Amino acid sequence: MTVQLHEDFSGKVVIVTGAGSGIGRAAARAFARAGARVLGVGRRDDALAETAVGHPEIVACSADVRAPDTPGRLIDEATDRWGRLDVLVNGAGATKVMPLAETTAGGIADLFDLNVTAPSMLAHAALPHLRRAKGSIVNVSSTYGHRPLPGMAHYAASKAALEQLTRSWALELAADGVRVNAVAPGPTESEALAAAGLSETTVEEIKRDEAARIPLGRRGEPHEVASWILRLADPATTWLTGHVLTIDGGLELI
Repeated sequence: MTVQLHEDFSGKVVIVTGAGSGIGRAAARAFARAGARVLGVGRRDDALAETAVGHPEIVACSADVRAPDTPGRLIDEATDRWGRLDVLVNGAGATKVMPLAETTAGGIADLFDLNVTAPSMLAHAALPHLRRAKGSIVNVSSTYGHRPLPGMAHYAASKAALEQLTRSWALELAADGVRVNAVAPGPTESEALAAAGLSETTVEEIKRDEAARIPLGRRGEPHEVASWILRLADPATTWLTGHVLTIDGGLELI
């Protein structure tokens, strides 16, 4: 029996959302280095252009994944250009500081639109092609999808929902040969805290506190998570589905 080498995505087509920064950017570049043709999706043209620098296999596609017409447009862009779709990485997401005393219906809806509804509709649009390719979906959750997070309960709840979608889709699509898994990173270097509207001072305080609580003594780097996204999506990973892999430097243990 010949075992396929890890991270061989030659001839495969991958869509990565959230590709303009952080884990999404690292994943798009890692797939490209592994031979895949990558549609990198994000909202900022300049950030996507930076992601694609030095990686001709990455095609930047500016889009708001929450827009109703986006899922079909992204799938058409990839399949019209390359003729197939093998992997969908749902990396786009947002965090929001929203204590219960300050919770609003609009704030909840915004989080769930991006963290739950958007990946669901992208997976829906991609499904016929993933079935044909016997491909895979990798969702990007968070260690806080399965542990409490005071002051950010609805962010945590949206990631918990994404983890349950991962398990349920894995069962639903197993007969079609489509695997569905997720990574659940701990605190990782990215623009997420700043994008949540926090001041630079507050962001630095949060980072120091998080690093102090992580058993390995530091926050994660995007490439450390991206490497596991590739492993979960790898066609050689033939017998793993419905798994949520926590990558958090041991934070889950305490």
